[in-house]
Amino acid sequence: MRWFHGERQLEVWEVADDQPLGDIGAVQKIRDICASAGAIAEKLVAVGGRDTEKKHAADAERYQAAIKRALELAMQISDDSMRDVSVSQIIKLCVQVDHLKTARVLLRTIQSEKTRAELVADHPKLIDQDAAD
Repeated sequence: MRWFHGERQLEVWEVADDQPLGDIGAVQKIRDICASAGAIAEKLVAVGGRDTEKKHAADAERYQAAIKRALELAMQISDDSMRDVSVSQIIKLCVQVDHLKTARVLLRTIQSEKTRAELVADHPKLIDQDAAD
């Protein structure tokens, strides 16, 4: 029955880039990564929240790898507005899995006040209670 155990398909964030992506290519890749990792995040949240990482270590590891790759790509984007949009997608993914510490750190990197305000309005959890006091 070995033919049922075929090669594992690579995830979007595992595919090696042959050429430099440029800003637009990096933004598109980040969007694809966040969409793919969003499905993993939904699975993690559906079965029980933050403690789920211990139970579903493989999914949590895939999620962490996706976030790491998306952040690496976001650092390569030179256009401020494109980078802000990409980082906001990563923040939404972090909030979905309740990684608020990471989301708050990333929120500080967004340069556009409008984008930052929209994220906080959509996700009030992002307001750091210690900083607000």
